[in-house]
Amino acid sequence: MSRKLFGTDGVRGEANSGNMTAEMALRLGAAAGRYFRQDDSRGHRVVIGKDTRLSGYMFENALTAGLTSTGMNVLLLGPVPTPAVGYLTRSMRADLGIMISASHNPAKDNGIKFFGPDGFKLSDEAEAEIEALLDTEIRLAKPENIGRAKRIDDGLGRYVEYAKTTFPKLHKPDLKVVVDCANGAAYRAAPDVLWELGFDVIPVGVSPDGRNINLNCGSTHTQTCAEAVVAHGADLGISLDGDADRVMIIDETGHVADGDQIMALFAKRWAESGQLAGGALVATVMSNLGLERFLQAEGLRLERTAVGDRYVVERMRAGGFNLGGEQSGHIVMTDYATTGDGLMAGLQFLAAMVETGSRASELVRQFETVPQMLKNVRYQSGQEPLSDQNVENLIAATEAKLAGQGRLLIRKSGTEPLIRVMAECEDEALLLEAVDGIVAAVEAATA
Repeated sequence: MSRKLFGTDGVRGEANSGNMTAEMALRLGAAAGRYFRQDDSRGHRVVIGKDTRLSGYMFENALTAGLTSTGMNVLLLGPVPTPAVGYLTRSMRADLGIMISASHNPAKDNGIKFFGPDGFKLSDEAEAEIEALLDTEIRLAKPENIGRAKRIDDGLGRYVEYAKTTFPKLHKPDLKVVVDCANGAAYRAAPDVLWELGFDVIPVGVSPDGRNINLNCGSTHTQTCAEAVVAHGADLGISLDGDADRVMIIDETGHVADGDQIMALFAKRWAESGQLAGGALVATVMSNLGLERFLQAEGLRLERTAVGDRYVVERMRAGGFNLGGEQSGHIVMTDYATTGDGLMAGLQFLAAMVETGSRASELVRQFETVPQMLKNVRYQSGQEPLSDQNVENLIAATEAKLAGQGRLLIRKSGTEPLIRVMAECEDEALLLEAVDGIVAAVEAATA
């Protein structure tokens, strides 16, 4: 069963247009409600969280209407990080969890992500079945079985207290930390957790107004956090994205470390302590070749998956692994969370600093990266530039040229109408030639 509405991370798009309308959210809520409430028994519940986008109010209400129409009881969490929804879905014995967020995208976009009763994101197959229900007449609840909706005031507090338990009981950390919350979902949770653990906290991006999420701040604009780290003489910067499921780490010099370096550090430390399950790290095809070589030198394996933290988690669960993530900053630690958690990843990095006595700059450079280049080409709806014969031929020729020296990855984005052209190669001239050549061919195919 195919999916058209769902992408690699739920349903996403520009709010109030296309598939991201209140009408669609209402229908999607009803479809999800019927999928999880296949009988007419009572007691079924769903938790809904959101980030700070203005359109979140609209989608929250529309989803609630759809869900209650099928008899689901709705618990509204308000603004909470995406990983909090995964945690609370399981903790509160809900049948379904929903996060309203477009993650790192600008405020004009929004999205809807689903979590199953185990707190993990739904499989492709489950999403396809929900999507198929949209084309049917969804059976509604009898009047006496319509669901209820209520606000839950302690949801965020539950998550804050749980997040604190993932930090080891160490001596009081005498560290100054900048945390950039991207004016997003973690604007209250992240500063509270860090302060209550004893850190000297400098919060950035904690004044959401519905329109400034990810705007010149957060993990996709690390300059803001880096400048604050240097200006305040901080020991570390933790830069989250809009829904706080990814993180970039900034050392005391303002240098930015991506997810690959963070995963390398965690994998090495966990392997040494016996915590790393399966002797492997799970990452996507986007992770740098240097990470793979680093792990091999440590006697560990790199298991690669398709792009998307959901596919990382699926491989982790299937293989019994407990550490994985993406270069973009999703760090998945299934000992602690069911999805990427930027705050908890930041806490694990801080634990490494405290336990080793090392500065952040000594921990963020675990391996030398192989030169990597990524460029995006936008295309119009209905176009299939990767099916163009000239593009196919050039990709094949470029792969042959890079053989033994690097690698090439061409793919469609799962969240935007973009073709992503990525290559890695020790020879930077060959790298530039490979990427620019393919970009030009794709652009010609979309003209």
